[in-house]
Amino acid sequence: MAKLIYSMITSLDGYAEAAEGGLGTGAEDPEVHTFINDLYRPVGTYLYGRRMYETMVYWETAHSQPDLPPHIVQYARDWQAAEKVVYSTTLQSVSSARTRIERSFDPDAVRALKAESDRDLTVDGPNLAAQAIAAGLVDEYHLFVTTSVVGGGKRFFPDGVRLDLELVEERTFDSGMIHARYRTR
Repeated sequence: MAKLIYSMITSLDGYAEAAEGGLGTGAEDPEVHTFINDLYRPVGTYLYGRRMYETMVYWETAHSQPDLPPHIVQYARDWQAAEKVVYSTTLQSVSSARTRIERSFDPDAVRALKAESDRDLTVDGPNLAAQAIAAGLVDEYHLFVTTSVVGGGKRFFPDGVRLDLELVEERTFDSGMIHARYRTR
């Protein structure tokens, strides 16, 4: 059975999306990006909301841009190789291969997908992740904590949900970013 992983960059004060935009520095650091590449390479399926998909679809053609560093090209190839499920009531079509649209998030369908998958899945974006967390579907949490405090926005963890987690891995990068991996108890 595959795991469902929720992983995002988050501010020091717990926001996955700042009210006014960026979360600070760190993700563009080649050391961090290479670590993320290695972390996501085994993923077989990405679960996205519309907005996160529209951000990530960049990777469908990123490899064709000239003079990109090898870690960027590798991430694009890994992303292209995975399946993508986009949950949206408004998106009419997708612009990436191996991608399908679902009109609503169905916890039972995700449970079945986890049961039949031999490669892990991720749920990406705080809104969609909140639904997966509330349904008890998330097995691991990967927080990439920046050195910035942003004061507001969309929280990494949704309000009203109690979780008891076990820290299984941590790493500090030269940029100051921290990766913390937690497993659901």
